[in-house]
Amino acid sequence: MIKRLLIVDGVNVVCKFRDDGALVEGYGVLTEAEMGHLAKFAHDYKRIVQGNADQLSMFTQLRGWTPPAGWVVRGQSTAACSVGNLVCVVDVRLASLTEVMRELTELSHW
Repeated sequence: MIKRLLIVDGVNVVCKFRDDGALVEGYGVLTEAEMGHLAKFAHDYKRIVQGNADQLSMFTQLRGWTPPAGWVVRGQSTAACSVGNLVCVVDVRLASLTEVMRELTELSHW
């Protein structure tokens, strides 16, 4: 089911990972080993984002920080995007990050 994300312009890789960071399935231009590393990175980064969101909520006393809806790490030409236990790598010159995050959000509920 997550393979359908590859039809979104600019998406090169999509992976699903377990709550311990292990790769469940992955599709795209990376090797399986590289997808395993991406899944572990996404799991660890998700935990960091959750901790930061908790701190922002506590320090600012503003609503809406938690739970975080996802994250994006954007470089000059590539970005990693994640929602739930899904992560993808996109070419930012070709992709709409809004569309990618919308699709990730929808797929994360399946």
